[in-house]
Amino acid sequence: MKWKTELIEFQDYLRVERGLTSNSVNAYIADLNKLVDYLNSNDYKDAKPEDVKLSHLKGMMQWISEKGISPRTQARIISGIKSFYKFLLIEEKLDKDPTALLVTPKLGRKLPEVISIEEIDAIINHVDTKRPEGQRNKAILEILYSCGLRVSEAINLKISNLAFESGFIKIEGKGKKERLIPISTKAIKEINLYLSGYRRLLAVDPEHEDILFLNRRGSKLSRVMIFTIVKNTIKDMGFKKNVSPHTFRHSFATHLIDGGANLRAVQEMLGHESIITTEIYTHLDKEYLKDTVNQFHPRS
Repeated sequence: MKWKTELIEFQDYLRVERGLTSNSVNAYIADLNKLVDYLNSNDYKDAKPEDVKLSHLKGMMQWISEKGISPRTQARIISGIKSFYKFLLIEEKLDKDPTALLVTPKLGRKLPEVISIEEIDAIINHVDTKRPEGQRNKAILEILYSCGLRVSEAINLKISNLAFESGFIKIEGKGKKERLIPISTKAIKEINLYLSGYRRLLAVDPEHEDILFLNRRGSKLSRVMIFTIVKNTIKDMGFKKNVSPHTFRHSFATHLIDGGANLRAVQEMLGHESIITTEIYTHLDKEYLKDTVNQFHPRS
């Protein structure tokens, strides 16, 4: 077996059979290339996928650890390598898995960054709507929070999937799984202002006619552009907290649960495959209380 051939076939498997997005597929391949890089730089240049042993994998993990790669990223790399060798077993190209005894670094549960509703409002209201793209940016931030969207879901949102009369939008999430999310009247208002103004004046690329949020060339926005919109808004207002597009999604979920929302309903709206992923938001208040005691109590 050759690395190049097997990685191409693995890409096809991830994209077609597992239904992963291009970003996810690229992340898997990037992680596997770290294994190839390790082999090439440590006298294992001739090692093929079937030649890799547990000793090679342990050596690679030591190698990336010495480069300062975090335990969380190390765990993700191991997960990608395990998936690759599972694929080779499924395809009957191997009869033994070298990753079977490879141990994943223990991770503490990382709590997402959350900001208050007052801070959310301050950020959204700070957007300068006098600029041509201002109303578009305001609508994007509003829908990220009001509907808890991932960045990829926001940039791919279609006009044909906006059902404002019934108060829902249809989202195509990870693995092309569709879900309906209620949309607030405030988000509807901001989107309609964008549609009747900036969006209507654009010369739209025919391929992106149904895409809601467009750049000045009439094409779909990139993921980087959404991050840039948030970054520039935060910088301009002098906000001190670390805020990204994901912060709006995390805050959406946390505010729902803090308000008493059913965990299963929040899972459905976020598009989480497992409710375990959603449960992280139930720990935020407990962690906040513990941090408060540790910081202010004389016995801490």
